[in-house]
Amino acid sequence: MKLTTILCCSLLIVYGLMAAVYALTGFDLLAAVCFGNAVVYRSALSAAGVCALWLLFWLIAFRPTRSLS
Repeated sequence: MKLTTILCCSLLIVYGLMAAVYALTGFDLLAAVCFGNAVVYRSALSAAGVCALWLLFWLIAFRPTRSLS
């Protein structure tokens, strides 16, 4: 469970950095990593969606911020 959460966080950070490169330069780094293949590109984007849903579930189920209040 912890490994999955760490993996999802790191994957979303990498996707975020790729999005920042695209926003700042106009160069789509994810498309370059996927070699322009549309199926691989969409699969990578769907993996980001699954990671985001996993982290949302993790935040709701385990409430890691409960001790902050």
